[in-house]
Amino acid sequence: MSQNPIAETIASLMPRAKQELTELVAFQSVADWAQFPQSESQGAADWVADALRAEGFQDVALLDTPDGTQSVYGFLPGPAGAPTVLLYAHYDVQPPLDEAAWISPAFELTERDGRWYGRGAADCKGGFIMHLLALRALKANGGVPVSVKVIVEGSEEQGTGGLQQYAEANPELLTADTIVIGDTGNFRLGLPTVTATLRGMCLIKVKIDTLGGNLHSGMFGGAAPDALAALIRLLDSLRAADGSTTVDGLASDAVWEGLQYPEADFRADAKVLDGVELIGEGTVADRLWARPAVTVLGIDCPPVVGATPSVHASAGALISLRVPPGVDTAEAVKLLEAHLVAHTPWRARLELEVVGQGQPFRADTDSPAYASMAAALQAAYPGEEMQISGMGGSIPLCNTLNSLYPEAEMLLIGLSEPEAQIHAVNESVSPQELERLSVAEALFLVNYAESKRG
Repeated sequence: MSQNPIAETIASLMPRAKQELTELVAFQSVADWAQFPQSESQGAADWVADALRAEGFQDVALLDTPDGTQSVYGFLPGPAGAPTVLLYAHYDVQPPLDEAAWISPAFELTERDGRWYGRGAADCKGGFIMHLLALRALKANGGVPVSVKVIVEGSEEQGTGGLQQYAEANPELLTADTIVIGDTGNFRLGLPTVTATLRGMCLIKVKIDTLGGNLHSGMFGGAAPDALAALIRLLDSLRAADGSTTVDGLASDAVWEGLQYPEADFRADAKVLDGVELIGEGTVADRLWARPAVTVLGIDCPPVVGATPSVHASAGALISLRVPPGVDTAEAVKLLEAHLVAHTPWRARLELEVVGQGQPFRADTDSPAYASMAAALQAAYPGEEMQISGMGGSIPLCNTLNSLYPEAEMLLIGLSEPEAQIHAVNESVSPQELERLSVAEALFLVNYAESKRG
């Protein structure tokens, strides 16, 4: 990285950043009180609020959102007449999954092979540290040239929409000229990337009942309707033979125009086993960024250990549907529900519950803020130009903010490049990526302020 005062300042702040990320990762802030104590999320929220106060933020508040979690808000006033930029991150994290599969403890930031490992290191506690680094560098080099609002969500990973509902009820709170969402990532480590599209998402709980209670499979199997077998047939109806998602009435043939994802790179990033085929058709970019995707997230059924010879009376599953840009999530939910009803075998009793949903998002890449970000990323990553990609994941708040503030420009950057392995075991962040993106964000704020003055 070519040195300049901002870059030099951020380089000097990296040891402090590592210590702060260590403290923040230590909170087991999974926003599901059935899995982790609510006090862990409360501790993380308090930590974020204290960090904002220490940087001179005003009106710092822990916002009680309708889903029972808290988001942290703060405002840092800039020069008179300066534009306002909203910086977003989230402090809640995914559960660690199989803790025994972590090489180092999931909630202890551990340096190994040049990376920092820990749940939330990249997604998205590191994103909040990125915002802090950028602001500290600006304060040390003449001051922050814009007014800054920071919002750090407490339930993004759960998809329960608490912050979305709060923003809709309090639309004046997050008004801004430009919004920087620090929750995506570079297409490849070291390749500066802004994400232009996100898929929306819905979560549906499925429950099938067929009998008044479990039955002996020897006495009743073959005629008694098995709820687990019914569930398996129903879930199988959501995929074609090649693995493509098939929801009746939901188009799945869109094409992604732009940056492509070579299949060999995807296989390596996804750690696909040798000889195992990818699913679906079209380019990898088509499948990830332009088309719907169903995933069965979990099934309620007896484990193999301790299983009895029974015909099962009930079975359940949690299904995720990723919704591509251009498709309304509410309409996709209706189609998915109708499909599940139509494909439930043997007239089994079916219960459906939508437990979360968010709309897809498409940014305006011709906005002036994109020009400011392109220059900032090129300076932070010498020899590289900004790339624009899609992302198959969902950030439901983006569409809410886009609806509330249609004039605001929105950019999505972050630390979740493929090697970060977010949502998987052994999640990690590259400290070099954290450093460079912090430089880029600081330079962006300078560039953006100058563009507004001009």
